[in-house]
Amino acid sequence: MASVTLRAYAKINLSLRVGDVRPDGFHDVRTILQSIDLCDRVTCTARRGPFQIRCDMPGVPTDRANLAWKAAQLLWEASGRDGAVRDTVVTLRKRIPMQAGLGGGSSDAAAALLGLRHLWKLRVPDELIHAIAVQLGSDVPFFLVGGTALGLGRGEEVYALERLPRYWVVLVIPPFGVATRDAYEWCDERTWTSSVSLLPDTWLGRTTPLINELEAPVAARHPVITQLRQRFTERGALMSAMSGSGSTVFGVFESAGPARRAARAFNKEGAQVLVARFLPRRRP
Repeated sequence: MASVTLRAYAKINLSLRVGDVRPDGFHDVRTILQSIDLCDRVTCTARRGPFQIRCDMPGVPTDRANLAWKAAQLLWEASGRDGAVRDTVVTLRKRIPMQAGLGGGSSDAAAALLGLRHLWKLRVPDELIHAIAVQLGSDVPFFLVGGTALGLGRGEEVYALERLPRYWVVLVIPPFGVATRDAYEWCDERTWTSSVSLLPDTWLGRTTPLINELEAPVAARHPVITQLRQRFTERGALMSAMSGSGSTVFGVFESAGPARRAARAFNKEGAQVLVARFLPRRRP
């Protein structure tokens, strides 16, 4: 039985500035994205019958609401095939938490696009894969390449940036999710003052203050976001911030020792904690 498995890596937003609402209903953003080695595994398998998604994480939709399903259908149509996608099973082995600002669903969709192109032996150019990714969601194009990148427009315009050191990242996931739509609506109230971070001794720290303009409005509803950032600072993080629309708060560390000590301290407090590292850009 033919099968292909890809890793679908998570991301953090080192910076996220929010502009005005666009005619299409999305906000203009200017974001610096960084892929990390926390990942799901996406397996595409040929099997006769209706298309199916399987997942080992409760709460993840396995119907047409899943971005990987939408990715499969769009690629099926782009390849000139008629009707509903079929004869394939996509299995998601999840490690990236849901509604955490880490891009798990978008990354799974990007991996599904690449995996299905290989499984179905399609001669579909990268430009068409990117065009499909844009239709799927703002973050999906980034996950086709990863690394350190600038995202513009609604996030779908992706430009590679000079790679950063392979820093360690500690992720603390509060026991609640934040819907992206809610975070942007709260941000539109424009009554917030956001704190600025820096990554010292890198080109990014020298040139670009890092700020997540969704963080303050989310933290106003969930004060634990601010508390977690303060604890990261106390534990020696180079910088800390909320990722995307939340609820994950991350701290960046220069080496493994301080990162693991911080993770153990958060674990003792009963938090859900994951440890990862920065990843470079995918090779073409």
